[in-house]
Amino acid sequence: MQVRRGRHTDVNRRTLEDELAETFDAEDDVVTAVARQARDLADAGRFDADFDAELTVETVVENLGDAPDGYSLAERWNWWLGALDVSHGGYTEFGVRQDLGTRS
Repeated sequence: MQVRRGRHTDVNRRTLEDELAETFDAEDDVVTAVARQARDLADAGRFDADFDAELTVETVVENLGDAPDGYSLAERWNWWLGALDVSHGGYTEFGVRQDLGTRS
């Protein structure tokens, strides 16, 4: 598979951070980590190649909203990536640590 790189502008990290924080009420460090990984995923072009559509802020938020109730933002992100990995492969590298945002 040839992956297209460098043309992706639909995942603005700041916009995604705002949407994630508002929609999922997550800790700042988790929001930042997920938004960074989403941007990296968009830059890699893997989603675009697999689905013939650009990854957008709306796509990310909608898919994370489909995760089981009670999941944290990190769990939602990793759940979605897991589904993408099962169906297409190559998505686990974009996961985030699930212990982000926990307080000791």
